[in-house]
Amino acid sequence: MLRYTIHRLLIMIPTLVVISFVSFSIIKLPPGDFLSNQIAELQSQGDKAALEKVDFLRKQYGLDKPFLEQYAVWVGFWPSDGKFHGLLQGDLGWSFEHDMAVTEVVGDRLLLSFILNFSVVLFTWAVAFPIGVYAATHQYGWGDHGLTFLGYIGLATPNFLLALVLMYFANVEFGLSVGGIMDPEFLGQAWSWAKARSVLTHLWIPVIVIGTSGTAAMIRRLRANLLDELQKQYVVTARAKGMPAFRLLVKYPLRMSLNPFIADIGNLLPSVISGSAIVAVVLSLQTSGPMLLAALQSQDQYLAGSFLMFLAFLTVIGMFISDLLLAALDPRIRLTGGVAK
Repeated sequence: MLRYTIHRLLIMIPTLVVISFVSFSIIKLPPGDFLSNQIAELQSQGDKAALEKVDFLRKQYGLDKPFLEQYAVWVGFWPSDGKFHGLLQGDLGWSFEHDMAVTEVVGDRLLLSFILNFSVVLFTWAVAFPIGVYAATHQYGWGDHGLTFLGYIGLATPNFLLALVLMYFANVEFGLSVGGIMDPEFLGQAWSWAKARSVLTHLWIPVIVIGTSGTAAMIRRLRANLLDELQKQYVVTARAKGMPAFRLLVKYPLRMSLNPFIADIGNLLPSVISGSAIVAVVLSLQTSGPMLLAALQSQDQYLAGSFLMFLAFLTVIGMFISDLLLAALDPRIRLTGGVAK
């Protein structure tokens, strides 16, 4: 198991390198960059001092270099001005739009994005697991039909639409303003117990909104997997031998039906992240989503690239966790290649 874990960790390194190259290529696809637009504007205004600063930034971050060299400087493979300063050195670069280091711009947004996405995953599991088991063990009952109907509604309802409906009814019916992930007075402030409580107070709304579609899909998938296992011969044999129903369910079919459930962790994180970006714009959440969209629109390449790499890192970690859980859960899954003897 230790060898398998080390192997998977080593695979993550070239995976992240490839993701960083693809992300940087996509950011650079539109013609020009943020500084090119700034130079054109400053030249029209005749501001020579600002032009000198823009030229300094262009040379410092290698924007006057070829594409591959720009990528190498951003990652930290290639020195700029005789020094290495890139992702590998913990330097996320300079935000041209905000005129400050990316680490200062993002502030708590990356941490809040991680908290939000992690909470959505926990919510999805906590809700989908018991409902999926109940629906499978009470097939074609009233509960199964009702939960199936709710699941289809959850699958068919976009996250941003649910957020808009929730905001409307909260304002019209209860006079509440639903939005933000903390009270305004805590924005930009250092973390404290009061700020943490404010985040927890506001967190449940975006968690429910973002987790609804993922929860509905998980319920349907777990129900189908468990129904398939309950109809297999080993379950019929164990039931004929008089094994108690609950023990039979937990020991064999439920455990086997969790394999696709756990494997979906890697697929769940990207969908949660993409859904949270849109919901964050609708609910005015102080997470990475709105700032990432703004950075892409303004071609603030280092700010956008830092967010994309953070989201890619979460996705790769999700795949890594799902692989380890699958290997620990099901002894039939071999950790090495080759043909079983």
